[in-house]
Amino acid sequence: MAAAAGGASRPEGPEAEPLQYSAVLQYLVGERRAPRALPAAPPADSRLAERLAESCGFKGALACVGGLVLGGAFGVFTAGIDTNVGFDPKDPLRTPTAREVLRDMGQRGVSYAKNFAIVGAVFSCTECLVESYRGKSDWKNSVASGCITGGAIGFRAGLKAGALGCGGFAAFSAVIDYYLR
Repeated sequence: MAAAAGGASRPEGPEAEPLQYSAVLQYLVGERRAPRALPAAPPADSRLAERLAESCGFKGALACVGGLVLGGAFGVFTAGIDTNVGFDPKDPLRTPTAREVLRDMGQRGVSYAKNFAIVGAVFSCTECLVESYRGKSDWKNSVASGCITGGAIGFRAGLKAGALGCGGFAAFSAVIDYYLR
């Protein structure tokens, strides 16, 4: 028998009583551990919600709403720091009224919101459709959908602008995808 640090003696050897944490470990990972029951299958309504959230329409609508909010905020911000907001070219020395400045901020916010919403919805839907077609989720999906989206936006100004839009938006999508993955 050896004396412990606290002054009490404790038997050593095979008949020694296990330490407190060893007894707890027997219940956690040892022989006294109880078997765990497998979780039940998720209910049908959660599978329906998952399918809805993974649908291309939902992703497009979500990107559209996000684009509206982000574009509106960006438009109001840029109009707020623009020195030409409310500027009248006929009378350049006149100071614009608060109403004129707020009206211009609102108009720019609405314009940016529409543009961001359209670009977000087109890109999101295109990426989802490309991913569904390919059956893979990788960087190639965002590059292809970026090219399609940029080309569609630029094509309104001509073939050359469409090709530049395709290349530029695809490169931007590749860079963003590289940093987000």
